Amino acid sequence: MPSTPRSADALDTTGTAASGVRVGGLERVLPWLLLVGGLIGLFASFVLTVEKFALAADSSYVPTCSLNPVLNCGSVMATEQAAVFGFPNSLLGIAGFAVVAATGSALLSGAHLARWFWLALQAGLTAAVVFVHWLIAQSLYVIGALCPYCMAVWAVTVPLFWYVTVRNLRTSRAGSPVLRAAAAATVDHLVPVTVWVLALVGLIAYRFWPYWSGLL
Repeated sequence: MPSTPRSADALDTTGTAASGVRVGGLERVLPWLLLVGGLIGLFASFVLTVEKFALAADSSYVPTCSLNPVLNCGSVMATEQAAVFGFPNSLLGIAGFAVVAATGSALLSGAHLARWFWLALQAGLTAAVVFVHWLIAQSLYVIGALCPYCMAVWAVTVPLFWYVTVRNLRTSRAGSPVLRAAAAATVDHLVPVTVWVLALVGLIAYRFWPYWSGLL
């Protein structure tokens, strides 16, 4: 794992960045978020890959996450959206979440990662969060079914993206107006994630309301 000695990009022992923006609490929580979120995403991606290969080998196989007409991994796996680049999307998840989990483990071990590594992680998570939202739209409005393991990936990707973004904003080397704006925007850092979760739950409930209401 890339590491560097403590530098202008690293945090001092008080948990305050060189810019004066306090980040101690976030720096203590972020490694655990990366490790746990990465492991959850890795597990979900691995199971999806196993299920995908089992379905490819036997078209009559019913995936363990095919629970009903709405929560149906089989319906999702059979679509082109499940293999956008010509191979199962879950293989990207295995590679990406392995890096995320390893990053969290390295930070918990006391590693100080280079600035370029944080920027690369930011780029990867930004691409992942864009891809996840495209898949959400496809699942809701094109495929018309949800994959529980895919939803687990959604649930960890967004917080991982958000908190890495918050960390990078708060330790940015940009000018003070940018830092002040970043600090103001991330004080209530739980709000964006909470709003996202509630919005997604609302969209799912509305999209599949005819099915849910039939169960009542």
